[in-house]
Amino acid sequence: ETLRYEMTIKDHKFTPNILEVPSNAVIKLKITNLDPTIEEFESFDLKREKLVAGSGGKIIVTVGPLKPGEYIFFGEFNPDTAQGKIVVKEKKDA
Repeated sequence: ETLRYEMTIKDHKFTPNILEVPSNAVIKLKITNLDPTIEEFESFDLKREKLVAGSGGKIIVTVGPLKPGEYIFFGEFNPDTAQGKIVVKEKKDA
């Protein structure tokens, strides 16, 4: 199962900055940078590092399936403000 989410970078902040996703799913995260300057999506927890160009640049970051827990990410060039996390919740089988 692949789930798609979207996120923007504006004023050196990720929106939304907290993403709740189910466990056991592949996550495709589309990030659009609305700032004029380049940013880098970085996460030691997710082992991802990807540049996203300014002025409308877009990237796709694919992660998962992830175990329940919190996975921190940040903007390498603006780590004080560009912060967020992915919260993975245990998926309940129907």
